[in-house]
Amino acid sequence: MGVHQKIDRLARRALAHSIPHKTIFPSENSILHFEGLNGPDGIKRKSPGRDEPWHYVDPTNAADDGLAVIIEDHVHNLTTALVTDNHERAAFEAAWLAHAITDGLTPAHHYPLEEKLEEMRDGKGLHTRTTAKEKLLLPGKTRREQVRNNWQFWGAKGIMTTHLAFELGVATTIAGQRINDTIPTEEDRARVLEHGVVALFKESVEHIAELQLYEEFYKAGWTRRLARDTKRILIPEIIRMVCLSWYYCDMKASEVRTDHHR
Repeated sequence: MGVHQKIDRLARRALAHSIPHKTIFPSENSILHFEGLNGPDGIKRKSPGRDEPWHYVDPTNAADDGLAVIIEDHVHNLTTALVTDNHERAAFEAAWLAHAITDGLTPAHHYPLEEKLEEMRDGKGLHTRTTAKEKLLLPGKTRREQVRNNWQFWGAKGIMTTHLAFELGVATTIAGQRINDTIPTEEDRARVLEHGVVALFKESVEHIAELQLYEEFYKAGWTRRLARDTKRILIPEIIRMVCLSWYYCDMKASEVRTDHHR
């Protein structure tokens, strides 16, 4: 089971502590169906550059709200699906909302990759990477520049090499491990209902960025502190945030359904 699937599973179990036993919210298995090949990562493989979700956020740039907009859209769509009893759409939106939040809170996704790629691709936007080859190989005005760009991206401590190595470290650290402190508090639930999902998501992004996990990994590799903080701080916070986003949608949908039945 991958990291996204494990987070979804634990978040759905945490959600069960906050919503009624008889619920219209999608089951664990229904949500997991829309991860993997049926999730955002599957889209990247099936149709590179086309409708490909971009789950990166720069914590140092307040104007970088692309991922926040994606999350807001999924929140709206999930709430609507719950109101209308569209079970399959609800499961899809729950999975993709969770995926966006998980990526956005993962330190490897806090790198301004879009700007760097455009710089290395002579100003060409992400939408121009429409084949697997264009995603894997960077261009260059000269052969020498092309080699330099690809080494900077794929070489030792390269942009994508470091990204993938960090995510592998996270997956290895939590594999087979029990993750504690995943259930949101009553205060957490009250705050998400008052301020909304995106506001709490942005707070979590800032908190995780302050831990400097990715910076430490780049300098020293996978250290004991990284492993400890990943298991005790990073993953529990991601699970709680996913759970809170689902809780928000379920509560808002319940309010609308109650109003309709009056």
